[in-house]
Amino acid sequence: MGKALSGSDDNKALSDFLRSRRARVTPEQVGVTPGGGRRVPGLRREEVALSAGLSVDYYIRLERGRAANVSEAVLEAVARALRLDDAERAHLFNLARPQSAVGVSRSPVLRRVRPGAYALLEALRDAPAMILGHRLDILALNLMARAVFVDFEAVPARERNLVRFMFLDPAARELFTDWDKAARMVVKGLHLYAGQYPNDPQLAKLIDQLSDEDFHRWWAAHDVEEFSHGTRRYWHPLLGEVTLNYENLIFPGDSGQWLSLNMPEPGSQTSEALRFLADWINDPDTSVRAGSADGSGRLSDRQLQVYGKSFDAGRSTAGHA
Repeated sequence: MGKALSGSDDNKALSDFLRSRRARVTPEQVGVTPGGGRRVPGLRREEVALSAGLSVDYYIRLERGRAANVSEAVLEAVARALRLDDAERAHLFNLARPQSAVGVSRSPVLRRVRPGAYALLEALRDAPAMILGHRLDILALNLMARAVFVDFEAVPARERNLVRFMFLDPAARELFTDWDKAARMVVKGLHLYAGQYPNDPQLAKLIDQLSDEDFHRWWAAHDVEEFSHGTRRYWHPLLGEVTLNYENLIFPGDSGQWLSLNMPEPGSQTSEALRFLADWINDPDTSVRAGSADGSGRLSDRQLQVYGKSFDAGRSTAGHA
């Protein structure tokens, strides 16, 4: 797996991606009348070449990963022929960069979270928020994220990774109501990252550690997506079903880190439940009660005591791992 990510004379990642996109496009989509005896799904190489205005030999070399000195105009033509969306087009351009130009300088540099970013997390008292980095590493999170999602600060720092959690921790399948959808989106985002940093040894190590069959099946599909915003549903042990809209905001001047802010619809049941939870987290001595999963409308003192135990010790240092 690591060798495939680091590249070789023939760019396997580029080859696999082009093959997967070609298999997805039908002849009718590019104005080609399908003939009989087709043995491949999607388009033939000759049909892609014709649609892109390239010679068949040239496209075949490109699909075999031989992309030395390929021009932007050629990549644009291939992107149009394969009906790539914006994220897929960006991924194609990243993969087609000459491997000699994607050397050590393209490996990611681990950057510490800026004090101002930590302050922003602490200011977001009523909404779960996290700062993520390369490889979907979880770099920091506020108290609400720890309470609603997972207390990643209780996890060793080297294991604070969204991909590891999603596929290696059984708790993820309980947390995400639509686990399949959320997990597949994580894989798509990781593929985008892999295209930007093909020489990242830590990424290769991460993938080698993932034995989950779902991960490897979705990884082999070579789908990519930039999950900038959307809606996710969660199951919370105290609040029941929680629906949150997320916005991922890149920090100016540091594209390697971004803020993931999760907000409920104003006036919704989730909004009311999170307000009570936030009050209790920030002042555990109050008599706050939130709606419980069984519909009783109250959480017992014992429930709050047990659930809040993990926050008591780390409350003063939260967000500064």
